[in-house]
Amino acid sequence: MTTKNSMVAVVSHGDSAPFVRETLARPTAGPGQVLVRIKASGVNPLDLKIRSGKAAHAKHPLPAVLGMDLAGTVEAVGAEVTAFAPGDEVYGLTGGVGGLQGSLAEFAAVDADLLAPKPANLTMREAAAIPLVFITAWEGLVDRAEVHAGQKVLVQGAGAVGQMVIQTARAFQAEVYAVDKSAQRSSIEQLGATAIDRHRFTVEEYVDDHTKGRGFDIVYDTVGALDASFNAVMRFGRVVSCLGWSTHSLAPLSFRAASYSGVFTLLPMLTGQGRAHHGQILREATRLAEAGKITPRLDPRRYTFNSVADAHRAIEDRSAVGKIVVDIDE
Repeated sequence: MTTKNSMVAVVSHGDSAPFVRETLARPTAGPGQVLVRIKASGVNPLDLKIRSGKAAHAKHPLPAVLGMDLAGTVEAVGAEVTAFAPGDEVYGLTGGVGGLQGSLAEFAAVDADLLAPKPANLTMREAAAIPLVFITAWEGLVDRAEVHAGQKVLVQGAGAVGQMVIQTARAFQAEVYAVDKSAQRSSIEQLGATAIDRHRFTVEEYVDDHTKGRGFDIVYDTVGALDASFNAVMRFGRVVSCLGWSTHSLAPLSFRAASYSGVFTLLPMLTGQGRAHHGQILREATRLAEAGKITPRLDPRRYTFNSVADAHRAIEDRSAVGKIVVDIDE
């Protein structure tokens, strides 16, 4: 049983160790922080890598509470916080890396700069599915590539990030194409993009078919397909990637006088620099969500503290048909 000084959380104690439900000290909101009563926790593939000890870049030593995305209600605010008040519904990418407490807990004290008002038309579950993927999409498309109306945008991969890239690009009135396997065609088309079967068409073929050989204004790589991306971008175009970790030849990019930018969404949480920009980006997400321009796709299965391992397994075995979200127990 928890008290006003305690809370329930799910803790991972070591590489691939079973999750353990534990009673921990309830955090308090320090200066510049907000204490959030968490209602929903989004699950991301990176959570699985951290849990298995394969994400040194996330700098989240175990044992720890995992979970990066959250949605919930403000319980209390610390000194110097003026943007939020108790009772406000909020969401954000707030922890689970860099030693910051994650969202698989009843409460978290988080940097107020990382939060934004929850979209009024979305449930807590839907809101918890947005932060990481939307921020990643926005940083690549808007901050780096400066997407605008009339451009042709190619998305490599139509997973959770790719789907948010599609919706964000369309919100800017760009013409969007997405490369993935044929099974993704329906979901891509439902988002208003043109689907390209990666097994059926070569880069040269889809560049010829959809751009008359000119190339795409922006290519956003979400799956590590930089070689294909460098060959699909137009002269003076822009390639961005949130998974550009391998070795690639820059020649195709250089011969097009195109530019490349990497997206590392975790950086503000790891360094403390740029956190306010994440909150600003999520305010844009709220605006677009309330305008009906972005909608997260959720897996219909429900998970709780007692089934977090099953939630992770759904990502590991690729059975998820949308973003996995854990409902936080009261």
